[in-house]
Amino acid sequence: MKSVPVTDTPAPAAEPRPATAALALGDDALVLSHRLGEWAGHAPVLEEEVALANIALDLLGQARTLLSLAGDEDELAYLREERAFRNTQLVEQPNGDFAHTIARQLYFSTYQHLLYGQLAAAEGPFAPLAGKAVKEVAYHRDHAEHWTLRLGDGTEESHARMQRGLDALWRYTGELFEPVEELPVDWSALREGWLSAVTAVVERATLTLPSGPQNGAWTAGAGRQGIHTEPFGRMLAEMQHLHRSHPGASW
Repeated sequence: MKSVPVTDTPAPAAEPRPATAALALGDDALVLSHRLGEWAGHAPVLEEEVALANIALDLLGQARTLLSLAGDEDELAYLREERAFRNTQLVEQPNGDFAHTIARQLYFSTYQHLLYGQLAAAEGPFAPLAGKAVKEVAYHRDHAEHWTLRLGDGTEESHARMQRGLDALWRYTGELFEPVEELPVDWSALREGWLSAVTAVVERATLTLPSGPQNGAWTAGAGRQGIHTEPFGRMLAEMQHLHRSHPGASW
């Protein structure tokens, strides 16, 4: 019998993972989740202990999904060095007092809500996640807006603290709108919508946004390139300590 040569049929090429965008969005969610988790046992009232923990868990769930698009979620979270993280510098800023945390939440949750709204309406690997997460982030945004109004239009002390938080974090907001590869986003519209929404809340709270360039006198904007602020290294060491201390451990 004449032998017939067998020709191997090449397997279809796997779809490339959207690593750049997945890391950027995943790292934002992961780092902010850890920062909010630091409030456990320290929130001003028990209700806020629960609220901040729930927001942190929502963000952690988003981070797991996003990082899994780029690789192994545990390795990416616990074994990367500082320069390999692609989160914005805003989310890594220390909690400060409660008003400072709320200012960070107002800036970021408004941005994330509008961003996920665009991604949910577009085709691509991020649409399913965004369609689900946009509902979660709507609550995060509402929570931040509620507390901005309550603190800004509250006592003289709460007003002053809320204003200090807005002022201190303003310089980190410009980086939110630097285009990220692989994301089908209208960045100009996103920035305009964000500024309009944040301004409306801040003015209702009898507060003011800083004047001048969005990044202030000093430009923050290298987090997406792996350049982070000094507090991030300490936070990362704490976050990764257990995993690095017991490599390969199972529970």
